[in-house]
Amino acid sequence: MKYKNTTNYQHGDDLKIGVLMVNLGTPDAPTKKALKVYLKEFLSDPRVVEPPFPRWIWWLILNGIILNVRPKKSAQAYASIWDEVGTGSPLMAISKAQHQAISDDLQQKNIKVVTELAMRYGNPSIKSGLEKLKTQNVDRLLVLPLYPQYSAATTASIFDEVTDQLQTWRLIPEVRFINHYHDHDGYIDALARSVKNHWQTHGQADQLLMSFHGVPKRYLINGDPYHCECHKTARLLAEKLGLSKDQYRVTFQSIFGREEWLKPYTMDTLKTLPSEGHKHVQIICPGFAADCLETLEEIAVENKGYFIDAGGEEFSYIPALNTEPDHINFLTNLITKHCQTWLDEGERDHQKTATAFSGH
Repeated sequence: MKYKNTTNYQHGDDLKIGVLMVNLGTPDAPTKKALKVYLKEFLSDPRVVEPPFPRWIWWLILNGIILNVRPKKSAQAYASIWDEVGTGSPLMAISKAQHQAISDDLQQKNIKVVTELAMRYGNPSIKSGLEKLKTQNVDRLLVLPLYPQYSAATTASIFDEVTDQLQTWRLIPEVRFINHYHDHDGYIDALARSVKNHWQTHGQADQLLMSFHGVPKRYLINGDPYHCECHKTARLLAEKLGLSKDQYRVTFQSIFGREEWLKPYTMDTLKTLPSEGHKHVQIICPGFAADCLETLEEIAVENKGYFIDAGGEEFSYIPALNTEPDHINFLTNLITKHCQTWLDEGERDHQKTATAFSGH
């Protein structure tokens, strides 16, 4: 293996703390061609799809069927929300704004770290984000996946890609990895404020659905803690809002394939709520740090249709935390907490240098 040496490091240089913020990713354009590239990278990840049959069969299904059918439909869905939030994909526009807001907040608080934004799939890639940090002489690296709840299909995949890239570096930084923040007080507080703000405008619904991205039930059985962390987030949020157990439900969306996924399914729940007497429903997706196709199109449009068609009267989606000040402040504090010992070391080194130059 050839090890890269593109760092600008020279003896005596002031090395830095780097933070790599990572979200899922997005296609470069709402076109069939761009979606085929994006979906191939995404669905080829063995962390994302763990088929219960030999992997070569999945390769045939993916390349022979899915990539010839799904890109066109997905491109149409992306086109319906493209430029809806800023320019381009909402996930990208919001992620860039989050990154800038966090960078500004860190600077205002005099937290001496450098930050870069990356996507697990698509652009900007994890490789490019790490390369940018390397050229800034980063020797301590904090990786922040923007997934509140841990799952092997999401968080662990980022870890895989980061470590794969670092294997090619000559100088490996000291690495820390935040693998979840599903139960942090600041995160729960920010979620609760967003719900209360929504209630001030729309009133409180008969039912609050807390919908999370689904995964096959098999993942839970095999030891993935995602299901438990989703339920803990929901419980803590309900407690913060003062909701009883019959005022909210935890559901799972985005079901794919024929095997059983985590239940209950969001779609099925919305279809049955009106018959149970619940005509006013609000839905929040606490597993998303930024709004994206899944929240803006699947939840806010498609799933709303299921509810209204079943006899529901009022449906509203509570947006992701996005660039809300409480969210930015929480993420900044989370970064600072995980970098604190590094920051303390840097301050001690600075004080030693100042003492030496003062002649004491």
